[in-house]
Amino acid sequence: MAEKTFTIIDETGIHARPATVLVQAASKFEAEVNLEYKGRSVNLKSIMGVMSLGIPKGAEIKIVSTGTDENEAIAALSEVITKQNLGE
Repeated sequence: MAEKTFTIIDETGIHARPATVLVQAASKFEAEVNLEYKGRSVNLKSIMGVMSLGIPKGAEIKIVSTGTDENEAIAALSEVITKQNLGE
């Protein structure tokens, strides 16, 4: 299992556009990838799951990956989050 925590810095939080980018990035991996926020965990490969969390600016989220390419998934998603200026 691999995991990484981020603080959301985007003014509008994780809304439709960045959620779509994250889901597309997560879907490239075989590993199970989950997004955790406020005690809830959703499949990061599901746009509806991600949107259902309503993640605002300043939120602390955790991405957890389990599977054969778990470390690669975390690395790729970390890159997407920083390049999209979503979080740090």
